[in-house]
Amino acid sequence: QQISWTPLLVLGYLFYLLLGAMVFQLLEKQAETHFRDQFQLEKLKFLQNYTCLDRQALEKFVQVLMEAWEKGVNPEGNSTNPSNWDFSNSFFFAGTVVTTIGYGNLSPSTVAGQIFCVFYALFGVPLNLAFLNQLGKALNSHLLTLERWVQKPGRAQVVQTLAMAIFLTTGTLLFLVFPPLVFSYVEGWSYGEGFYFTFITLSTIGFGDYVVGTNPNKHYIPVYRSLTAIWIVFGLAWLALVFNVGADLMERYLQLKWHKSDLSLAEGDTTKLEDEPEQPRIHIPS
Repeated sequence: QQISWTPLLVLGYLFYLLLGAMVFQLLEKQAETHFRDQFQLEKLKFLQNYTCLDRQALEKFVQVLMEAWEKGVNPEGNSTNPSNWDFSNSFFFAGTVVTTIGYGNLSPSTVAGQIFCVFYALFGVPLNLAFLNQLGKALNSHLLTLERWVQKPGRAQVVQTLAMAIFLTTGTLLFLVFPPLVFSYVEGWSYGEGFYFTFITLSTIGFGDYVVGTNPNKHYIPVYRSLTAIWIVFGLAWLALVFNVGADLMERYLQLKWHKSDLSLAEGDTTKLEDEPEQPRIHIPS
């Protein structure tokens, strides 16, 4: 019975991916086409205003800007911008490596840095998983401690539900509701953008379209990104535990539904056998 619902889960998983692909295409493709046309129009206007440049020179300059962005160098500002590889930023980058977030806005450009990054992740990712697992067990143990306080058998389920509600509410406030307010104030984002960054980060999706501490026009305190990295670690442990609880509930639901359908079929077969009239026995005389 543990294997019987697996095909259903596979079909549901594939359907969920197909549904997401269709919705994202519907929502984003038209906007992408608009931005692309707008960018081409701006290039034409730029060439008309500066006739000393030709299209080839402009395309080459745009390519240089894109390469600079891929190397983590913000095209805005000048050479006095803070380094992307000071200790605070390097600490933040190390955290994005071992947590597998990988924003993509910053990456090692030297061969030595790339090789070190591979081996650093090779040992760092399992270490991070072990740390998060231990942290999750510590959080879970506090929930179990609350259950042991209750001696009456009828109240254990109530306390367990109440403890889970407190755990979810407190974690939601600490890791999903309040941090976007801070990011909105420091980074100048809207609350929706801050909430989007928060969830995309803690879920280790890490698109890299929003990253803290990268605006060259703002002056950040030195420990800003380091504190953000610490917040990410504890937020990862909390959200991972929430995801594990959700996955466990989903598996139990699927197993229960499939088990009930199997029982109903079995009961139907039994009822059918009971409803059938007993065949008369024929006595053959000797």
